[in-house]
Amino acid sequence: MKLTFAFCTFNRARRLDGLVRAMRAQDSPIAFEILAVNNNSSDDTPAVLDRLAGEPGAPLRVVTETQQGIVPARNRAIEEALGSDILVFIDDDELPLPGLLRAAHSAIAIEGAQCAGGRITVDLGANERPAWLDDEIAGFLGELNHGNEPFWIEDDSKAVWCGNIAYDMQLFRKDPLLRFDVRYNRAGEGVGGGEDAMMFRALLARGARIRYRPDMEIRHAVDDWKLTRRYFLKLHYLAGVRQGRYRLPNYARTLFNLPPFLVSQFIRQTARAVGMQLALKPGSLRQSMNAINTLGCIVGYWHRPRL
Repeated sequence: MKLTFAFCTFNRARRLDGLVRAMRAQDSPIAFEILAVNNNSSDDTPAVLDRLAGEPGAPLRVVTETQQGIVPARNRAIEEALGSDILVFIDDDELPLPGLLRAAHSAIAIEGAQCAGGRITVDLGANERPAWLDDEIAGFLGELNHGNEPFWIEDDSKAVWCGNIAYDMQLFRKDPLLRFDVRYNRAGEGVGGGEDAMMFRALLARGARIRYRPDMEIRHAVDDWKLTRRYFLKLHYLAGVRQGRYRLPNYARTLFNLPPFLVSQFIRQTARAVGMQLALKPGSLRQSMNAINTLGCIVGYWHRPRL
């Protein structure tokens, strides 16, 4: 068997030495390669990857994806790994903890999972955790912890994300249409995306066997600019735009091409958010995120193609 341990990267040259070193330090029961998909980086990424490819350890294969964005980069990794049995994704702002590849191999090759994901711990670096950043909101930074016991995932109440995920490559060899959805692309240093959530939903719809493995664990470094309320609001607005444009049904009852219930929902949520902020109640940021997500749905629905 063969395993491909892949990451997509854009302008994070300074992190690559530590990342590749940690990837090469993994204990894997089968042979593995490291695949780096360089997505048009303008910093020293090409030179750093070239140097790392010549160093000892698991082989590092480097490809360049010229179409900008995480979706083309992830799909390029899938195409490059079609000859492997297992594909494991990690992001370029993460570090794998010991045992990740062994756990991924166990889930796919021994337990029969077609997809497996694990625990993601956020690392704020030298930053103190803001008082308003509770566990629920931290989940939108990629933090994921479904407990200490493995289990099978049967619905979307407990998802796994592509910053720490393994796939049985037969999924993609048998279904050439199963790829990350370009409509949910995030280019460069942009905010949002949602391509991993859509892939997760696509696998659920196909009845894929999905496994949570807590011993598949990574540490995710959070950029300083994400530790602001504005980031979470923008993230939810853009998620709403994509939902309104691509996922909501065409409602028969509309007023000025908008479903009235969405508008009234936005007004109620906004009023509640303002009231909570004035009263200094906890949870006001989360309520504001709900309101702006609904606004995004309205904007997305307004701009969707009309039949």
